[in-house]
Amino acid sequence: MAQITDLNMEKDPETRPYVPWELIGSFMTDAFKAVGVPAEDAAICADVLMESDRRGIESHGCNRFKPIYIDRINAGIQNPVTEYEILRETPTTVVADAHDGMGMVASYKMMKSLIEKAKTYGIAMGAIRNSTHYGIAGYWATMATDEGMIGITGTNARPSIAPTFGVENMLGTNPLTIAMPTDEPFPFCLDCATSITQRGKIEFYSRSGMPTPAGMVIGHDGSAMTDSDQILVDLTKGKAALAPLGGIGEELAGYKGYGYATVVEVLSAALQGGAFLKALSGIGENGEKQPYHLGHFFIVIDPDAFLGQDSFRKTCGDILRQLRASEKAPGQPRIFTAGEKAYMTSVFRADKGVPVGEAVQKEFIAVRDQYNLPYKFPFED
Repeated sequence: MAQITDLNMEKDPETRPYVPWELIGSFMTDAFKAVGVPAEDAAICADVLMESDRRGIESHGCNRFKPIYIDRINAGIQNPVTEYEILRETPTTVVADAHDGMGMVASYKMMKSLIEKAKTYGIAMGAIRNSTHYGIAGYWATMATDEGMIGITGTNARPSIAPTFGVENMLGTNPLTIAMPTDEPFPFCLDCATSITQRGKIEFYSRSGMPTPAGMVIGHDGSAMTDSDQILVDLTKGKAALAPLGGIGEELAGYKGYGYATVVEVLSAALQGGAFLKALSGIGENGEKQPYHLGHFFIVIDPDAFLGQDSFRKTCGDILRQLRASEKAPGQPRIFTAGEKAYMTSVFRADKGVPVGEAVQKEFIAVRDQYNLPYKFPFED
């Protein structure tokens, strides 16, 4: 097995203060409980957010804790108690309704069920309707790899992507995520949006006072937009849209990202008879906020139903090692495979915690003070 080296992390470039995992986990769990999320569900939600930060996917980590979850619960467009209703079930399939509860809780229950079905029947698939944001898609796919299985998931989202040759935000960022077990310390995990970037990344740019790189967002007049704050406003108003994976037009094959985003939209909505496209905007006819009614789908495949888990792990690992060992471009130190950088980041941050910027620090303090939670953070010293 090839040795996995680090990401040049011996010198930490991070200037933001770290918050220990135990502290941030306890705080977010208690905050979720304070807004009505049951204790067991609150722990699941906190873990999903922390896992995003462990992997370095900060666009979906603790920086979304208040605006995406706490604020939506307080606004009455997301239910803190998740009524997970099974609408239809067969030995290999499940269709469920989350009733606008916590998407992370509904997804956890779904994946637990599908993993057990796949252990018995080799493959299982499920779909959820009337859900809410379910965190990083890779969390659900790697629940399967933790059991030696293949995990596939996707979700639709509020409209952000313009179809090729269009400027109107119609499709969500719609990740198509696949994770596979290997014989290495970490799984292969391709967890990415079908747009060039995702709304969460632009939220991160905005919070950090950074511009959005040109080419990621198209304005209603067809020009590129870079003002992160304005992009977030215009995305909501339908005056801006994310470019699909590949870019604007056909020259860089943006139609491929557009096509994959459509596949995810269909599988996230049609299997469970849910909402889609503009109906996922979260805005009512009179401009009022309303639940998003998102849809998700999940697939679990057990390699033991084919030629066995060990054989699959080794072949998958061999493919990844040969890719990393291939000839590098001039000036490039090495080649990576999907999931490798996230693994390295998780190892590096294991004893450090999560770095928290100034904007998120203020949100943590505001939530703590609002609910009289007994916490003091390192950045307050």
